[in-house]
Amino acid sequence: MTTRPPQPLITRTPEAEGTGFSKVFAFLRDRLLEGSIRSGDRLIPERELALQLGVSRPIVREALRALAMLGVVEIRERVGTVVRKPDVSVLGDFFAFSMAQQADIVDDVMQARIAIEVQAIRLACRHATTSDLERIAAAVDHIEATVHDSDEGSRADYEFHTALVRASRSETLMQLYAAMATLLMRSHHERRDVVGGDPAVKQYLVEDHARIFQALVSRDEDRADQVLRKHFSIGDEYRRNAAAEPATRGRPPARKEPA
Repeated sequence: MTTRPPQPLITRTPEAEGTGFSKVFAFLRDRLLEGSIRSGDRLIPERELALQLGVSRPIVREALRALAMLGVVEIRERVGTVVRKPDVSVLGDFFAFSMAQQADIVDDVMQARIAIEVQAIRLACRHATTSDLERIAAAVDHIEATVHDSDEGSRADYEFHTALVRASRSETLMQLYAAMATLLMRSHHERRDVVGGDPAVKQYLVEDHARIFQALVSRDEDRADQVLRKHFSIGDEYRRNAAAEPATRGRPPARKEPA
């Protein structure tokens, strides 16, 4: 009589592995949020982490490798796994990949951008330093200097708005904005392509950024909010008109100054 080998009590399924994988991520996330581990700290060995979380060592190892790719940890030979502050530009690439397959994603990102920048300019009215204002003033000059160059002009435009968010002194707003960097640059390029070679529109573009800067210098939150919102709405209106009627591409929409 042939004796069958005993069946394993537990069969590991892909779902179970996925759960184990997320446990490692959650462990590190929660410890970072509660402040029990910080950048530069070394994690407990893989064997201990696997026992503590109730997952296999291969799952822990793969999760740590994924976290290393994100820049959240660094795996050092003969040292172990060390926590580090991730590079936001890397996270921004992952954000772009996750959003890239959605239809009309640039328009959706634009709405998030408006929400961030409108709050940022209010905070900047309170917290912007002299260095911040000098940086934004230089960005306005760069926009004017590159207004006839679509690629450089797009970068100058991005630099201006990034400096604006930076002047808010809000680390969270800056991190969120940086995570969208790739998609924001694409948005700036598309908008510059719509402008084309019309001198009147280009002059309007330079003057409008100067108006935003002057509103910030005045430290008037309501005024700065209104001018920035108008900047975005006029840009959207021109973009729609240019798409609907190519013959009107050379005429920027009439601007109504907020009271």
